[in-house]
Amino acid sequence: MLDLTVDGHVHTAFAAGRDSVSILVAAAEQIGLTEVVFCDEAGPETRWLPSYLASIQRARRRTEVVLRAGIEVEAIGTDGWLAFPADLGGLDMVSVAVGALPMSSGLAGPEAVRGLLDAGALAPADVVEMLVTVSSRAIERVSRYAPTRLARPLAFLQRAGLGDTDLDSAALGELTAMCRRTNTQVEISERHQAPSKRLARLFAADGVRLVAASDARRADEVGRWRHVEQVSGDLAPVGG
Repeated sequence: MLDLTVDGHVHTAFAAGRDSVSILVAAAEQIGLTEVVFCDEAGPETRWLPSYLASIQRARRRTEVVLRAGIEVEAIGTDGWLAFPADLGGLDMVSVAVGALPMSSGLAGPEAVRGLLDAGALAPADVVEMLVTVSSRAIERVSRYAPTRLARPLAFLQRAGLGDTDLDSAALGELTAMCRRTNTQVEISERHQAPSKRLARLFAADGVRLVAASDARRADEVGRWRHVEQVSGDLAPVGG
């Protein structure tokens, strides 16, 4: 079910990472990867996209590894609006992330949501519903402009102190249906260990394509799997 020779989410020194595109490509070549997707965090104030795209294009001429140019953008509105950069031209894909939960009162980080849960102002089902709805609306919006992926899916729940048991298959159904409708691929994140094996199986059972993603910040993290490998092994019976 998962091609472990493909790393679908790698960060460079242009944003959250430490190493240059060329160093990351060399690391990918060394361990035998066939494809790398660069996916730096970008937003409305990002000015480095032309240099980023040019660096990836130069690297393509020096390697047999397939290199794809992507960015990671945050959902920031309850309607699925995202913190888009000014221009999405030249990108092979856009990866959607939810680092803070958009609410009517504004963005709420995991600690703030945990506080609302502890105070009884929110129920776990409320958080699940908001997160699934925002994620679904965000990928639908992005899919109008570029091939779309969902980064570290539902990892916000873990960070807010909620677990797998707070998300049933019915709640997940809205999100998997939107992924299928928009041809959105779901990343299995090594760094964030999300989604869990259980949720990955539910995505796969609903016909959503899964992609191995290291979320690497350094060259020595590219294509290095533990969680992803465990998920892959757990998915094998489903694939069969």
